[in-house]
Amino acid sequence: MKLTYLGTAAAEGFPAIFCNCEYCNEARRLGGKNIRTRSQAIINDDLLIDFPPDTYAHFLANGIRGDKIKHLIVTHSHHDHLFPEDFDMRHSCYAHNVEVPTLHVYCSSVTAAKIGEAPPSIEVHILNPYETVALDGYELTALPARHMPGGEPFIYIIRGDKTLLYANDTGFLYDEVLDYIKESGTVFDMVSLDCTYVGNIATDEDGHMGLANNARLLTRLEELGAINEKTVKYVNHFSHNGNPLHHLLEGWAAQIGCLASYDGLTVEI
Repeated sequence: MKLTYLGTAAAEGFPAIFCNCEYCNEARRLGGKNIRTRSQAIINDDLLIDFPPDTYAHFLANGIRGDKIKHLIVTHSHHDHLFPEDFDMRHSCYAHNVEVPTLHVYCSSVTAAKIGEAPPSIEVHILNPYETVALDGYELTALPARHMPGGEPFIYIIRGDKTLLYANDTGFLYDEVLDYIKESGTVFDMVSLDCTYVGNIATDEDGHMGLANNARLLTRLEELGAINEKTVKYVNHFSHNGNPLHHLLEGWAAQIGCLASYDGLTVEI
């Protein structure tokens, strides 16, 4: 399984779109891995995670042909993870010689309502919490995220030839989610954890995590037998308020046994 991080920032991007703080100015000066767009990832070449306004730019920057993608899973309906207006670009008048006739979109009922009426070439499938569905070559399990009250946000277990926990836009995992992971006997080959706050203080009740929360969650997952010394561990989804300059993030993440994501990074799991 191959995971490519296409965008690794929170909603405002990094440097933030209208910000003139010292962190954003330094990111503009340094460039490179310090430039972070809105959150999105792709597994192999056919399973896309989230659909932000930066999707078109991500496809161009990474040589991705959108017409070859079979499946899209959406975590929640916040605008930096879902920009349904671009689904209209899959109408026949905009998209010719499309290799995969139908893009299958998987999400909660709340997110599906936000998508609304999609072109005929897009089919929306509503997921329920703790439900596992089979895709082409994958199994997908939606788990409730601690984020966006009433918005039915999800994190996901994705199983292919490896098993991934993709946990963006969530605070500390609910006890019932941790119980499910334990009872299902799931062992992760890779975990990707929300680290929006970076080093800033976040309680375990917040809708995002920081490094301290990540460290506690990793300890809990290890106690449950869900991760081990072979598990690849990444932090991801950073707000500019946490100063996510890449060289700093690398050092901070290493202190809790993690690696730091950046736009365009490919991880062979």
